[in-house]
Amino acid sequence: MTAHARFPSGSARTKRPLGVQQALEWAFRTEKARLELPEPPDPERGESPGFGLEYVLMQRAALGCRIDGGRYKPDSSTHEDAEAIAACVAGLPTSRGGLRMAIRIAELARAGMTPDWMPGAVPRCVPVEMKRNQHGKRSTTIPVGTARVQSRGKWRTVELRACPVTWSPHPDQITAARRHYGQWWLALEWVQDGLVAGGILRSIEVTDALPKRTSWA
Repeated sequence: MTAHARFPSGSARTKRPLGVQQALEWAFRTEKARLELPEPPDPERGESPGFGLEYVLMQRAALGCRIDGGRYKPDSSTHEDAEAIAACVAGLPTSRGGLRMAIRIAELARAGMTPDWMPGAVPRCVPVEMKRNQHGKRSTTIPVGTARVQSRGKWRTVELRACPVTWSPHPDQITAARRHYGQWWLALEWVQDGLVAGGILRSIEVTDALPKRTSWA
């Protein structure tokens, strides 16, 4: 049985309802759909070779999804609905992250993952460095100056030391992680709207289900 048999073509009654995230995972993870990105510039046609985002992405070998500039091949084993979903993702406008976000969506869908928004993360003040000796672990201190103190009737100069501290995780890290999650969510909403409005999927029906917009709220 081929992969196509999992979603038989036919009337709307046979369509399988999937949320947009599940539809993306089916397309990129199960059906191994590939993004359709523009071809790299051709110097022979007077196009600047440059190092634009599209060209760089197409040269990366460590992406979570395969990328090429070719078109759909009739003998491809990838389901036609998966190809359509990948094409919709590749068409993300700049306002929703463009090609960079398209790559991110495909990578996450291929891995069956949601962006890490650092659940439960709370900034804590911790020592920058810890050292361990025979007495156990202790924070590292550094000299910060001297002071004159009176001890047993005599004035002495003593070294002042302090423990450098930092925030872990840093509040900026948490803010950035949740900002990136929000951008991913908006891109998914755009893809969902496009697939629903386009009405081009034959075997699956994209529902209005979406991941929580602010999972941390």
